[in-house]
Amino acid sequence: MLDLYLEKAGKMAVWIKTEKGECLKVVDEWRPYFYVSAPSKKDLEQLIRYLPKNEVEAEFDFVEKFVGLQSNERSTVLKVTFPDADSLRFLTGVVWRLGDYDKYRLWNVDIPLPQMYLYEKDLFPFAYVEAAVKDGNVSWRLMDSAESVDYQIPSLRTVNLKAEIASRGALPTFEDPIAKILVEADGEQITIDSADEGEKIITLVKTIREHDPDIVFSEGGDDFLFTYLARRALKNNVLSELELGREKAGINVVQKKGTTYFSYGRVYYRAAPQRLLGRLHIDLKNSGFYERYGLEGLVEIARTCRIPLYSVSRVTIGTSMKSIQLYQAHKDDILVPWKKNEPENFKTARDLLTADRGGFYFEPKLGIHDNVGEIDFSSMYPTLMLKKNISPETVGCKCCPNSRNRVPELGYNICEKRVGIIPKVLEPMLKKRAYYKAARDKASNAEEKMKFDQRQVAFKIILCTCFGYMGYRNARFGKVDAFNAACAYARKTLMDTVYLAEQKGFEIVHGIVDSLYIKKPNATDKDFVELCREITEKTELPISYEGRYKWIVFLPSKTNPGVPVLNRFYGVFQDGKIKARGIEVRRRDAPNIVNCFQAEILQEMAKARNSEEFIQRIPYAFRLLRRYADKILSKEKRGVHT
Repeated sequence: MLDLYLEKAGKMAVWIKTEKGECLKVVDEWRPYFYVSAPSKKDLEQLIRYLPKNEVEAEFDFVEKFVGLQSNERSTVLKVTFPDADSLRFLTGVVWRLGDYDKYRLWNVDIPLPQMYLYEKDLFPFAYVEAAVKDGNVSWRLMDSAESVDYQIPSLRTVNLKAEIASRGALPTFEDPIAKILVEADGEQITIDSADEGEKIITLVKTIREHDPDIVFSEGGDDFLFTYLARRALKNNVLSELELGREKAGINVVQKKGTTYFSYGRVYYRAAPQRLLGRLHIDLKNSGFYERYGLEGLVEIARTCRIPLYSVSRVTIGTSMKSIQLYQAHKDDILVPWKKNEPENFKTARDLLTADRGGFYFEPKLGIHDNVGEIDFSSMYPTLMLKKNISPETVGCKCCPNSRNRVPELGYNICEKRVGIIPKVLEPMLKKRAYYKAARDKASNAEEKMKFDQRQVAFKIILCTCFGYMGYRNARFGKVDAFNAACAYARKTLMDTVYLAEQKGFEIVHGIVDSLYIKKPNATDKDFVELCREITEKTELPISYEGRYKWIVFLPSKTNPGVPVLNRFYGVFQDGKIKARGIEVRRRDAPNIVNCFQAEILQEMAKARNSEEFIQRIPYAFRLLRRYADKILSKEKRGVHT
C-alpha cells in the first residue's frame, strides 16, 4: 500500500505497488463516521429526529462502545455515517447547536479520514496485501504484520526535482521566470532549459510521466516550488497540462497557508503540504524527520503508527504517537474525545510541590576528569511506563483504590485489573527498537547497518515523545498525574542506581535523568560492564555502558563561573570519539567560523590521553584562537562580515 485518499464522496482511492513493479489504483466504497453520546438513549433518538437529513446523506445506527478511557462498561452511542469532509463539518456544527453545546458529546471527529480507513480495515501503509475488487468494494487480505521486523521496502522509483529561477531581485518571486528545471532520475541529471518557459513546464510533465516515480523529492516544494511552477504555467497558458501526480489533478496557483507552532523554546513554521495524488511527495526542506532517519525510518513509523507516509514526513512526532494510540483505542472499542475536557485532579500546594518535580539531576563537578565512564538507561521512561502499567486510565483508577502498586513519593494507586492503552502501544515499539539495535550491531555491511540504525533512531525519537505527550494539555490520552508518576519512578530508579554505584566504590561526577557519569580509581571497562549488569538485575531496566572517557570537561555558567551547567560538556572516549553537548559546535545559531574553530580545537585536544596532556596542549588552543581572530579581522578589512 503506497498512498490513499478520499477521492470523492464515499470513495477511498488506494494505490498499490505490485510485485512486478507496477502501480495500480483501486477504489473502495467507504464512508467515514463519528459518534455522539448523550445522558440517555432517548436524547439520541430525539437528536435523529431533528437532524436535517435532507441536506446530508447521513446514516444513523446505535452501537455499544466504551465512552472514554475511564469507562469500565460499554454505553449506547449514536454512530453517524456521512459521505465526505464537508458533511462532517456541517453535521458536527448542527449537533453542537441542537445540544446547546453541552448536552451532546462528540467522539472520533477529527481523525484524518485515510487513517480512519486504515484503522477500520486493520491495514497500514507499505503493508503487503492482496486486494480483490468486486462491485465497487475492495476485499483486503493482510499478509503482513505491523509488528514485523523482517520486511522489505519495495523497489521505489524516485526523482529529485529542482528549479533555477532567473531572479530579478535579492529573493525569488512568483513573477520571476524559470531559468531551468533540473530532474535527477536513475542517477541521470536531466536539465530542462528550453527557450520557451511554457515548453519547459510541458517537458517537465513529460519527463515525470516517462520515469513514473513513486516518490518525488523536492527542496521547498510545499512552500514555494510547486506554487511557483503553477503560477508560471498560468502565465504561459499551460496550467491545465501541469500534472505531476498519477491522477489528473493540477497544482493550485494559490499558495496555501501553513502553520506556526512553538516547541521546546523555539518557533517553527510548517508549510501546507503539496499532494501529488498517486505519488509520494517529500519536501526535504519541510521534513526534518527524513534528514534524521531517512526513508527506512519514515516507512517504519508509517507502518507502526498507521499514518500515511506523506503525512509522516511532515507532521510532528507527537502526531505519529497519537495515531498509534488512536488505532489502539479503535481496536479496544474506546471512543476518542473531540475536545478534551478532563481536568487535572485537585492537589494541595504540598501535593503539587511533591509531584511536579520532573527528572532528577546531580550537578556536574566542574573541571576536567580522567577515566570517567558513562552509563545510560535504554528508553528508561517508556520501559517504566510499560513495566509499571502507567497510563492515564490506570493511575489513580477508581476500581483499585487498595492496589499494592503505588507510585513512590506520591502514593497514587495504579490499576491491577487492566493494562493501560499507553503500555499496549509501547510494548511492540520497545521490542522492535531492541531488535533493530542488536541487528545494527551485528550487521556485516554498511548498508544493512544504516538500515537498522535509521529504524531504531525513529523509534528512539517517538519513544522519547510518548512520556512528555502524557503531560501535554491537548493530548487525547494525556493526564498530568500519569506524567508525574513516570517522573517519580524515574527519580527512584536513578537514586537506587546511584546508591548501588557508590556501594561499589564509584564516585558520581554527573547525573542527568537517565544517565550517569561515574569514576573509580583504576577502573577498567570490565568494572563498568559488571556494574551495569548488577544495576539491570536490581532495577529490572536495561542499562548500557556507553564507554569510558580519556578525559571529560564539565563547564561553568557564563554568568556565574562558580555554578556548573547541566548540559555543557565535552570529552573524548578511549576510541577517540568526541562527544560535546551545549557548546557552540553543537549549536545551530553559532556562526560557522566559531563552529570550525571549536571543531579544530577539539580534534587537536582529542590527541591528549589524560588531563595532564590536555593542559599541555592549551597553548596550542590560544595560538589557534589568534589565527581565527586574524581571519575575522582580515575579512573585516575587505568589507566582508563573518
